[in-house]
Order: sequence, then C-alpha cells, then structure tokens
Amino acid sequence: MGTATVQVYCAISLDGYIAGEDDDLSWLEQEPAEAEPGFIDFASFMAQTGAMLMGRRTYDAVMAMGVAWPYGDTPVEVVTHRPLGDAPPAVRSIKGEVADLIAAARARAGEKNVYLDGGSLISQALDAGLVDELILTRIPILLGAGVPLYQGEMRHRFRVEPLGRMGEMLQTRLDRPRSSAQWSCRRGPRGDR
Repeated sequence: MGTATVQVYCAISLDGYIAGEDDDLSWLEQEPAEAEPGFIDFASFMAQTGAMLMGRRTYDAVMAMGVAWPYGDTPVEVVTHRPLGDAPPAVRSIKGEVADLIAAARARAGEKNVYLDGGSLISQALDAGLVDELILTRIPILLGAGVPLYQGEMRHRFRVEPLGRMGEMLQTRLDRPRSSAQWSCRRGPRGDR
C-alpha cells in the first residue's frame, strides 16, 4: 500500500453543506481576493494529489457546471454502479467497499495524496477511520438545505489548525490521531444528538 495521505478538500457553508438544494454549487463563486500565507489554493492542493475518489452525485454536479474539467489529468475514479457516459479521459467508474477503494487509491497515488470528494463517500470513509485530514474552506453563507458534509453513523472529534483566509473565506485543517479511540464513537439514538 502507498503512503498517501487521504484528504478531504472542500468548501462548506456555515450550516455544514457542501452543495445546496438540487446539488447547486453556484454559492461557491466568490469575489477574487488575495490569500493569506498558509491558505491552500486548489491548484496547490491538486499538485499534491496522485489519485481521486469521487461520489457519483458530485461527479454529476461538476459535469453540470459547464466548465472545463477542474481536475486536469489526475486519475479520478467515480464510485458508481451506472455508466458515466462521455467522461473526461482521466475518469473511470469503479465500485466496491470504501476500504478497498481507498487502499487501491493509496497504492495508485504513491508518494502523493488521495483526494476524496462527495458527501456519502466522505461519510463512509470517516466512519471507517480512513480519512487522515480534512481541509475545509468555510464560506460565510447559510444555505438552509442541501448536501451535508457528513451523514454518517459516528461522532468524530478533530484537532483544528487554522490555515488562513482568502477574502471572507476561512480555511482550517482538521485531523485526528489514528492511535486514539477517543476520537470516534457511535452516536446514540436519534434523540441523542
């Protein structure tokens, strides 16, 4: 298995959504601003990415944006049971258990990192203890509804490191030591949230 770090890199609303209703991503558009030192821009993040796993819903939302494929020639595997249709050259479909998919992506990434994208995939990987860090860029907007970052079965605690700002956006890195059982536990009944 490769030594790749498994990372989540995404923007998130103040109320915890990574996409709005109907998978709307238009709220991600921000006024251009200069980033503070420490802020990890998308190009820098992708330069350290050797493989990507993406959920099908996220793939469809990105394709619907009508922009050039933002991931370049980075190998992207879309977790799906349905055909992808006219996919970019570096994209292929894949299916299987999240632990097996991530192990294979780590091997493909080699010394670079694995990028996970998509709420369901992120939730499964977090609950399986397979995410090494999350780099979240908080955008000061309340969406009220949409696709949440996390919908899993566990409670997870993280250490937080502020990375920097870009305009009104604030970026943080969250991680947890793999050796400590105190960082994750099963949630109680629905009323115990």
